[in-house]
Amino acid sequence: MTKDELIQLFEESGRISDLRAALKADKAKVRLRGVAGSAYAFVAAEVIRKTNDHHLFVLSDQEAAAYFLSDLELLMGKKKVLFYPMSYRRPYELGETDNSNVIQRGEVLNALQASTSQQLIVTYSKALTEKVISKKTLRKSTFGISVGEEIDLDFFNEMLHEFHFERVDQVYEPGQFAIRGGIVDVFSFAQELPYRIELFGDEVDSIRAFDPAEQLSVRLLRKATIVPNVQDEILLTDKVPFFDFLSGKTTVWTQDIDDLKLQVDEELKEAKAAFEQLNSAIGQSKPSEKYASADEILASLEERKVVEFGQRTFYKDSVEVQFEMAPQPVVNKDFNLLQQILIENKKQGYQNILLVDNPGQAERLNSIFDDLPLPQGTRMEKPFFTSMVMSIHEGFVNHEMKVACFTDHQIFERYHRFRLRQGYKRGKEALTLKELSGLNPGDFVTHIDHGVGKFAGLEKIDVNGKLQETIRLVYRDNDILYVSIHSLHRITKYSSKDGAEPKINKIGSPAWKTLKAKTKKQVKDIAKDLIKLYAQRRSQKGFAFTPDTDLQTELEASFIYEDTPDQEKATVAFKADMEKDYPMDRLICGDVGFGKTEIAIRAAFKAVADGKQVAMLVPTTILALQHARTFKARLNEFPCNVDYINRLKTRKQQTDTLKRVADGQVDILIGTHRIVGKDVHFKDLGLLIIDEEQKFGVSVKEKLKKMKVNVDTLTLTATPIPRTLQFSLMGARDLSVINTPPPNRHPVITELHTFNEELIRDAVQYEVGRGGQVFFVNNRVQNIKEVAGMISRLCPDVRVCVGHGQMEPTKLEDTMMRFIEGEYDVLVATTIIESGLDIANANTIIINNANNFGLSDLHQMRGRVGRSNKKAFCYLLAPPSSMLSTEAKKRLRAIEEFSDLGSGFNIAMRDLDIRGAGNLLGAEQSGFISDIGIEMYHRILDEAVQELKESEFKELFKDEPKRDFVRDCQIDTDLEILFPDTYVNSIAERLSLYRELDNLKDAKELAEFEKRVIDRFGPIPEQGTQLLDTIRLRWVAKAIGLERLILKHGKLVCYFVSDPESDYYQGGIFTEVLTFVKNNPQKVLMRQKKDKLTLVFENTNSIRQALDKLKVISPELVEPFLRVVETEVVEG
Repeated sequence: MTKDELIQLFEESGRISDLRAALKADKAKVRLRGVAGSAYAFVAAEVIRKTNDHHLFVLSDQEAAAYFLSDLELLMGKKKVLFYPMSYRRPYELGETDNSNVIQRGEVLNALQASTSQQLIVTYSKALTEKVISKKTLRKSTFGISVGEEIDLDFFNEMLHEFHFERVDQVYEPGQFAIRGGIVDVFSFAQELPYRIELFGDEVDSIRAFDPAEQLSVRLLRKATIVPNVQDEILLTDKVPFFDFLSGKTTVWTQDIDDLKLQVDEELKEAKAAFEQLNSAIGQSKPSEKYASADEILASLEERKVVEFGQRTFYKDSVEVQFEMAPQPVVNKDFNLLQQILIENKKQGYQNILLVDNPGQAERLNSIFDDLPLPQGTRMEKPFFTSMVMSIHEGFVNHEMKVACFTDHQIFERYHRFRLRQGYKRGKEALTLKELSGLNPGDFVTHIDHGVGKFAGLEKIDVNGKLQETIRLVYRDNDILYVSIHSLHRITKYSSKDGAEPKINKIGSPAWKTLKAKTKKQVKDIAKDLIKLYAQRRSQKGFAFTPDTDLQTELEASFIYEDTPDQEKATVAFKADMEKDYPMDRLICGDVGFGKTEIAIRAAFKAVADGKQVAMLVPTTILALQHARTFKARLNEFPCNVDYINRLKTRKQQTDTLKRVADGQVDILIGTHRIVGKDVHFKDLGLLIIDEEQKFGVSVKEKLKKMKVNVDTLTLTATPIPRTLQFSLMGARDLSVINTPPPNRHPVITELHTFNEELIRDAVQYEVGRGGQVFFVNNRVQNIKEVAGMISRLCPDVRVCVGHGQMEPTKLEDTMMRFIEGEYDVLVATTIIESGLDIANANTIIINNANNFGLSDLHQMRGRVGRSNKKAFCYLLAPPSSMLSTEAKKRLRAIEEFSDLGSGFNIAMRDLDIRGAGNLLGAEQSGFISDIGIEMYHRILDEAVQELKESEFKELFKDEPKRDFVRDCQIDTDLEILFPDTYVNSIAERLSLYRELDNLKDAKELAEFEKRVIDRFGPIPEQGTQLLDTIRLRWVAKAIGLERLILKHGKLVCYFVSDPESDYYQGGIFTEVLTFVKNNPQKVLMRQKKDKLTLVFENTNSIRQALDKLKVISPELVEPFLRVVETEVVEG
């Protein structure tokens, strides 16, 4: 069955015809009964298709509305349905409006005002409380522009200021605009994407919508509608309830009118209380002017057609329409029970449809059912169902139509994630990342040849009468170094472990060279050891595991979350490793909660399925118990014995466990370093799993080395390993990196508040009331007891415990254990919870004085909650924003906004990067990192590994592609090559473009860069085109084997590889150069002077000419650097 056929069944339903008939009456009031699950959306869609009325769906809260919205979008198309949310988080809190919500409100109001077509709007009770701008004011404040119109730029600028738009360099959120020459970017409050308006003189030449994150146009438009902030106090002179915006021809579908009444009154009450607290000088309008009352809303409903579809009935004289449906049966992941239900349904003539989120899930379900034995006496052919890719929120059984729809997330008891639009947040995130990695005057930088200096901005200098743009660096004793913009890649921003200031080097002193050489030697020693181990392991014989069994497939299919692409890759990789005949040694890195434990469970089960035992080594006693619980719960249905060993067990229990391990009765043993003790003997160990290797001491690591020799090993770590390091270590370790968060994890609802006892009380009581537990982070040991006392005072019936690093280890462990066991409801602790406590039942975290934590700490701590399929909360308590430093404000805003697991991770990565390198390469490396900065350290590490691969370990890596003879080519020229001020007038923007340009890798990236620059700034002037050609020239020169080019006074001098012993001179490229010189004596001259071999081309006056002369030497070789596959332009 297809989606259209399922919709067709509803179309033919007699009950829907009854509903349509009931709605024909003016101001009809209809009550739906017997509708279940997502069938509401199917019923509504059928009514919508046969009328031209507007339809407004009012659900009880944002979550219910979001689920209904996604179901309705599936049936009607994404563009057809609009969402109308609240504009703020808390009443009367200035600066608390949520811009993506304001956009969506603006979009709805604009659509109702400007369009005559049918509108479908989904909203929830609280969103209707706020009054809105009147139609008349909105019409007056809306400004339309079409292609071909004439427009005065000064007038346009003035008008945007009048509408309170803010002028910025780069537009990334609503209410901003930027003017660059004849290009205007403006982000209206009624569109998801901002506009880019290009003028030719005074005429509008083109209008495009662009992506604020990439700053690239995505589609062409004929016209732009600029709507100011519909929630702006100053524009809102006459406010009206939202219903006044709806025409009389609107059918309102409500879930619960009594609840709507209650919520609206509550919001108004809250607003009145907040208003009384306000400083009257602010000049805010009264609550009655700003918020609608329940009576006003009820009066509006009285005048319209209303369909009630919840549990309670409000209109007692409404027409009832009775459907015959039931919710999807609950099967608790029991596939035998599900199979029986499907068989029973089929016998009774029902069609069974399994609705899945993606094709992969359909395959998983099919393979599970293929392996299930049929109940005795069943004479039916498999399959008993058809699967369909269609992600609705809840399944249902429709008895009238004889169809049963089951959703895969309900079968597996997974959380079904809804996605609300957050278009502009990506732009904000991109900008935050850009700000963090951008160079500002005063920042420390490391130059590869001269060491650490201070960045002092861009400066134009005169070279032979031509202006050139350079980077100005200040070194010790105020020595100045000017770096050409073509050598930007030789500079990296300095960042160190604790943000400490580095020592500035002296230009020309040997200290930097010595430090670089010392670092390289040390790094080489580490890399050597790693590569030796790798080589040794490759030559050992190990156990080759057999391919997957049916049980393995079932285990993987029952994972409560959907696999992320990274998780899938890691799974495929470890299986391939285990099935090889030499021992596996794979490192899996991923952030907290990104699914590393699941990978470990799969690997362990694969080993057990082949009759082998598994040992899992963890750093702490508590983790041993936690992992044992997780493994037991996950492998509950499978033939597999899991046990653990740690110091919480008595001597007798430990001896008993070890005896069972030696007899082979325990399949998986989890424990602390006790596992590597002399008295632990495995009957047949096949796999060793190590969690957080860096936390173990030297003696444990030595014992591990002996164990690891011919046993497969899987190591897990949550310290993210920087990308650059991953590449360097590729040759020494097999690495799987999990960077993507699970798609259906709840985002943690994150709110920023000042310290408030009432808030703490409500948060604790709400969580404990739903059977959960609470973390309260208080990082001062001095007053931690008082804080615990305060919580006990606020919530007398709640059990509170305290944990901090200064307690005796046994006592701390005991407290933690009892919290995990559920004996306590609230744990008041210092940041010790950051490291690995994993409690599915704890879904609220309150962080006191959040302004004192770094981004990564906040991110790690927040990762402790929201690990089950319950909604989770994180409350950040900090002093009022007026008392915070700008840095702290930025941090807290970032963590509050990027509540999705993956997004904040990018930003937190910066300081985690630095920790990762120290942990991976040993503590002694941290000293070097703080001397030269992390980026430069990566560079040196990379060089060292490459050199080892080409010298000592040549044989081992003989299959690897050869690297270029020339790593870098320097270009010196007296031509004017830059982006002029008139083209890009912001210095920061120019620098950012130069840095990006200088780090491009190939012709495709360069073409995309060029396209983006033209899109943002207009056609590139001649000096800019030469700048792009300089990059091409550098690539071509490197390919030919040139280390330096000097283009001055109309002459091009090219310097070859400086090492006369280099293999380059025996290679094919150099032979081509010699042939070219021999055949073209009048065009080129080859010279040798003091060991330096050069080529000289006379009469070369531009970069383009230099490029043309060099590419003739070996056209085939340089072709890939100059040619790019055509890319299509997106049409709108």
